[in-house]
Amino acid sequence: MSNPAQLEQTRTTQGLNQLDALKRFTKVVADTGDFATLKQYSPQDATTNPSLIFKAAQMPAYKELVEKAVADNRKSGVSGDALLSQIMDELLVLFGTEILKIVPGRVSTETDADLSFDTEGLVNKAHRFIALYLERQIPRERVLIKIASTWEGIRAAKILQKEGVHCNMTLLFSLTQAIACAEAGAQLISPFVGRILDWYKAKTGKDFAPAEDPGVLSVKEIYSYYKEFGYETEVMGASFRNKGEVLELAGCDLLTISPPLLGELKASTDPIERRLSRALAASTKLEKISLDEKPFRWRMNEDAMATEKLAEGIRLFNADAVKLKKHLASLLG
Repeated sequence: MSNPAQLEQTRTTQGLNQLDALKRFTKVVADTGDFATLKQYSPQDATTNPSLIFKAAQMPAYKELVEKAVADNRKSGVSGDALLSQIMDELLVLFGTEILKIVPGRVSTETDADLSFDTEGLVNKAHRFIALYLERQIPRERVLIKIASTWEGIRAAKILQKEGVHCNMTLLFSLTQAIACAEAGAQLISPFVGRILDWYKAKTGKDFAPAEDPGVLSVKEIYSYYKEFGYETEVMGASFRNKGEVLELAGCDLLTISPPLLGELKASTDPIERRLSRALAASTKLEKISLDEKPFRWRMNEDAMATEKLAEGIRLFNADAVKLKKHLASLLG
């Protein structure tokens, strides 16, 4: 520790475990659909996705929620794929509603991956989720609608934000996507740190120290860009592969962290330092970039990592949504 700011950070976090220390700098969000985990780590917000809900839906502890979603929609008069879609929507909202009984902040509920290139479909799905939450007396301010950061998804977010529906832009791997999301007025972005690292490790065959991690560096660049140019869109680092990535982003607006890594943070009392702040961002000189559709698509085309990981992420989320639908279909008999 060499400067007064770092010394002050040490004093304010002394004696705390790393999770509680991190909460001094950053809003901690739990990346899980498991209610017990939420109670254990006391995060501010929670995020879910099709993979997490599919996993939770098969656990005995959540059998009642799944059965409720199935029973409520049997009476709707629809059948086939339409019925399964209704049950899926209600199940996601039921999980979100229960999560909001535990966390004081917001829950993120994900739109269908197969709507990722359908602006109108995404807007309609968001309206459906908000209506289901309102039926349960959950105000829209406590819900973030998760949308993949495709051009069409970003257009949907622009429409929804103007209506007062807050969006969490997910599957984000590049400054290009981040700028477009901020210019659309998105409430929050979720840059995927670990998946960026995965790509570079696969391409180079080498490991990266946390401070040199390509995913960490990407989030630092996005954070600095937003602060430099006055964007209010929140930055929430996501998809971490190790604790070092998390600690390198201490000070980011939010970080959404998996239960195993939350456990590692809670188990350690090693000191941590704030790595991101408005003051630190001010020292980074970045060029202002304006994007409409053509430069957005060209910049994405030139970024092999972002293009490949976005497409892969959509496929993976859709595959788990299909698995969840098959699970629900088996319960319908």
